[in-house]
Amino acid sequence: MAEQLQRELGLHGITADVNDGYGLAVVSAWRGMVVWTNGDLFWWCSGWNDRRDRPVYAWHSTADPKRAARRIAVRYGDLRASALKRGPRPMSGFPGEMRFRTGDHA
Repeated sequence: MAEQLQRELGLHGITADVNDGYGLAVVSAWRGMVVWTNGDLFWWCSGWNDRRDRPVYAWHSTADPKRAARRIAVRYGDLRASALKRGPRPMSGFPGEMRFRTGDHA
């Protein structure tokens, strides 16, 4: 199911990596945009609840990966737009070295 989602995201212009193990698979598309699946459901962080100080998650059935990919693409777009407003973010490197991340993936 993770690879099917990866293909569907590709149709939205989103390059993603798939990793699996221990009964779960992870589709990583962007910093802060990680989708998990257990084969029955996809779920991802859709925002932050300031009052409870914790993430809010969205989910979608794996029976409809096309629609799940559309929903994830919207969140992906929001995260990209937010990152562009903030500008480049420091990357870790050698001690004393400051590099900035400007690419698509974290």
